[in-house]
Amino acid sequence: MEQQGVHPEDAEGTSDASPRADTADASDGETRERAAEGPSATAADPDDVAHIDEVEGDEPLLPARVHRPSDLVRLLVGVLAVAVLLAIAAFAHGTTSGLEQDINKGTGQAPDLLIKIAGLASSIAILLVPVAFAIERLIKRDGLRIADGVLAAVLAHGVTLATDLWVAKAAPGSIQEALTQPSPGDIHALTDPVHGYLAPVIAYMTAVGMSRRPRWRAVLWIVLLLDAFSMLVTGYTTPFSIILTVLIGWTVAYGTLYAVGSPNVRPTGRTLMAGLRHVGFRPVTAARQEAPSDSVETGDRGRRYFVTLEDGRPLDVTVVDREQQAQGFFYRAWRNLTLRGFATRSSLPSLRQALEQEALLAYAAIAAGANAPKLIATSELGPDAVMLVYEHTGGRSLDSLADDEITDDLLRETWEQVRALQSRRIAHRRLVGDAILVDRSGTVILTDLRIGEIAAGDLLLRMDISQLLVTLGLRVGAERAVASAVGVLGPDAVADCLPMLQPIALSRSTRATLRRLARERAQREREAVLESSRQAKLARAEAAGHDTTSHASEQTDKSPQIDKPDKKAVRAEQRAEKRAVDEAIEEAREEDLLTQIRHAVLRIRPQAPVEPARLERVRPRTLISFIAGAIGAYFLLTQLTHIEFGPLISNAQWGWVAAAVLFSAASYVAAAMSLLGFVPEKVPFLRTVAAQVAGSFVKIVAPAAVGGVALNTRFLQRAGVRPGLAVASVGASQLFGLGCHILMLLSFGYLTGTEKTPSLSPSRTVIAGLLTVAVLVLVVTSVPFLRKFVVTRVRSLFAGVVPRMLDVLQRPQKLVTGIGGMLLLTACFVMCLDASIRAFGDDSTSISLASVAVVFLAGNALGSAAPTPGGVGAVEATLTVGLIAVGLPKEVAAPAVLLYRLLTLWLPVLPGWLVFNHLTRKEAL
Repeated sequence: MEQQGVHPEDAEGTSDASPRADTADASDGETRERAAEGPSATAADPDDVAHIDEVEGDEPLLPARVHRPSDLVRLLVGVLAVAVLLAIAAFAHGTTSGLEQDINKGTGQAPDLLIKIAGLASSIAILLVPVAFAIERLIKRDGLRIADGVLAAVLAHGVTLATDLWVAKAAPGSIQEALTQPSPGDIHALTDPVHGYLAPVIAYMTAVGMSRRPRWRAVLWIVLLLDAFSMLVTGYTTPFSIILTVLIGWTVAYGTLYAVGSPNVRPTGRTLMAGLRHVGFRPVTAARQEAPSDSVETGDRGRRYFVTLEDGRPLDVTVVDREQQAQGFFYRAWRNLTLRGFATRSSLPSLRQALEQEALLAYAAIAAGANAPKLIATSELGPDAVMLVYEHTGGRSLDSLADDEITDDLLRETWEQVRALQSRRIAHRRLVGDAILVDRSGTVILTDLRIGEIAAGDLLLRMDISQLLVTLGLRVGAERAVASAVGVLGPDAVADCLPMLQPIALSRSTRATLRRLARERAQREREAVLESSRQAKLARAEAAGHDTTSHASEQTDKSPQIDKPDKKAVRAEQRAEKRAVDEAIEEAREEDLLTQIRHAVLRIRPQAPVEPARLERVRPRTLISFIAGAIGAYFLLTQLTHIEFGPLISNAQWGWVAAAVLFSAASYVAAAMSLLGFVPEKVPFLRTVAAQVAGSFVKIVAPAAVGGVALNTRFLQRAGVRPGLAVASVGASQLFGLGCHILMLLSFGYLTGTEKTPSLSPSRTVIAGLLTVAVLVLVVTSVPFLRKFVVTRVRSLFAGVVPRMLDVLQRPQKLVTGIGGMLLLTACFVMCLDASIRAFGDDSTSISLASVAVVFLAGNALGSAAPTPGGVGAVEATLTVGLIAVGLPKEVAAPAVLLYRLLTLWLPVLPGWLVFNHLTRKEAL
């Protein structure tokens, strides 16, 4: 393999710095046709040499500027560093003072002559170095970088002025002392917190790219050190001021680069042709190949070209540059954060690392006996791009083959290639349809080995098997995919991959396909249910019409005696309709592909492990819960630091504490009523109350809106209610609860706004809330995507929940129980919060019951939407802020909220756990 380098400036005709696409002359028809023929185009006419730098095909126009993810990362790191520095200055006052004294003591012994020379040299150099670099860039026709540097300098100067103003007017005293000191020339004046000239210079030099050039970088650091030394010795700055100045300049520079974009230095097609000649090839034409559809996931695979030569077989050339390599950076970074180490790869390896890894895997795959593209040369295309030259393979991808072309022999040949890789512990990591090529002779070739691994562990090898099972299953079905795998790898190897058969272990494009199929499957199920319901209604309407006609022919008056038989007939028809809907649901229910693959493997190996392997290091929900809980804990701690709990507890009114306990206990009875009111079937009341107590344990380990729904659904199923009806009953209860919650929130909000005014005009807050809701409704109905989303969800809701609600409407006592339980549940919580307030307050600090209800309803709504278990953090913050906003002193609001949450969330956890275990043993959960 040859490995050499070529700089973009070496390519002919590339003196223009602006990036552009290269397209062939329209008269070059023969060359274009030969490039499209693929392997048959093995030679070129002498006339084609004149077009040696032409790139054929629709090569997209390269953008003049690109937004680098690395610039955004550096911006965020800079902002975080500034925040940490200010936090240290604010809270570590003793450390900052000691550091300043040590530095002043050390620099005070420096000779005066050295100080003067350093100050003079730095003052001159700080101006000359940027100008010299600008001249050098202008000579090389790189004026865009100079413009970026000037813009960054102007913005840095503005940030410097704003920071100086903030430190002087609004910053805490500790930060002001860390960043300033009395000026040597005037003891009544302070030095600048941020140097007004140094920060713009740093921003300028960073934005123009001086740090990427070793010589200029050395000069830059020497100048900065000299200037910092002279300023510190003469007493015109502090150490923290120097560090803050550097961070501001650096951060503003990268923020500017990310906002306006960096000049695009990606190699063009002519640079590619020059690079090929540089490594000994004689290219004639190059045709750009289309990128795969999942470009977000595979954007770092590079641009691909089909190149014809004067005297040899065609080539497949891949060009990888830093911009393409950075595509999908944040997705890969998130995967690295959330997944365990063996399941991830480096977020952003260097170009050299990427080139070496792909070359190593190409040679290792061929040495293992697998069919893979043969790498014959590599080369650098300047400092920001590399190319890899392969022998042309040809063929079509598995995705482009028709279903009837995917034969059992083709499936077996594909598994043979995977077995060859796995025999040498090589993991492909991306066995999707476009990575599997089939040539004209039916030979399978595995491509895209770039993200693979050598010396892979067992888990990675099993992930490859599970990925290929799903890839083939999407085309030929689970049975054929599993049968072909077992025929080549054996049943044990296939069975061992079942723990990896989970969406998170699959490629991003495969997960997207599975989600699309799931949506289509759910849509078919909904359509089947709606069609069944419609047919049942039509049948009932025809039967009712026939009965009416027959009755009218027998008598003209409708006697009261026939009402009872009519009601029984209606109920019988409704039961028949429910049975028809349930049967339609059962008939329309389809298994997803992963479940089909598991069942197919288990039929071969019943003892195969099916428990999914733990691939996630941390779940997104856990991470969000931790962050939200930390924010809520921080907010509560800041509120509690100013409260003296000793006198507060000693003066607490324990009668109201006991009342709060009773209201909290009564809420479980009300919750049982609100659930049973929407269950026509007979369910034991006391056991339902026990299930609600068990829910106090479940909601502490799951979000409030999820844990309660799952527990109630499971309880009803164990109580004998059919699964579909149990889900519908809980859904109906939730729907009625949502309606009651909104109505009560609006009603109490109206009362709160009018209780201190003689008229009954609503408050501005209520009006603003109604207008906001109206605007949201208009937006949802006017945007097609949102309208379709809402309509789809509403249709599914009416397909399952509304028939259940109609059943409840036939039983007035059930409806009264359900609605009464909801109202009683809200009343219990409101009274518990009000009793908690009265336990720590007095008549002078009391607020109206309507205000307490508004605060509770708002806090409960936010707690249900929060991803944290039990709404921890969100509920406490909302209730505390709400009570303070309606006029309750902070010294009363904070302990009242703590008592309320203690009684309704934390204390019931232990009895909830005991009841949960008891009901589980009794098989009631």
